[in-house]
Amino acid sequence: MATAPEASLSARNKRTGFYMLGFALAMLGLGYASVPLYDLFCRVTGFAGTTQRATDDEASLAERIAASGATRDITIRFDTNVAPDLSWSFRPEHPTDRIAIGSRDQAIFLAKNDGTEPVVGTASFNVYPNEAGKYFSKVQCFCFTEQRLEPGQEVRMPVVYFVDPAIFDDPLVEDLDSITLSYTFHKKKDAAS
Repeated sequence: MATAPEASLSARNKRTGFYMLGFALAMLGLGYASVPLYDLFCRVTGFAGTTQRATDDEASLAERIAASGATRDITIRFDTNVAPDLSWSFRPEHPTDRIAIGSRDQAIFLAKNDGTEPVVGTASFNVYPNEAGKYFSKVQCFCFTEQRLEPGQEVRMPVVYFVDPAIFDDPLVEDLDSITLSYTFHKKKDAAS
């Protein structure tokens, strides 16, 4: 039979074991949740130049807000890159665009498979300066889906976007005169071509 000190020690050991098990399960859950939580954080704050995704209704609202008050133009620069393992050429139809803040606009990007096999690519993106990310909204973008190109195939890919008039209320970027939208196409690793 266990003595009182031994029983007390055994109860404390069990309690500590349950705390450690709970802690380990919480860390496991946090590990699984970290990617979606980080993605949510970036989308909400524009951290690291993450752009926003907007609906047609949100774009229309931004246009109405811009039309009701003073607005100004801003230059949008387009930067394109291709990962070394992807045999594509990729460029904007026009390297820059000048738009009114709050107005919806469209840019066209051209991609061509210069290789001899079908390839699926995905685009990553960001804007510079990073602080402008939470005001740069895309309504439609090729970056939302995978792109499969046959050998020699060239496609025109539109991006419909706007710069939110709320940018005027942020002292970090209220006087910004240009934003760079940058894309990099990567070969989809697990794609069956």
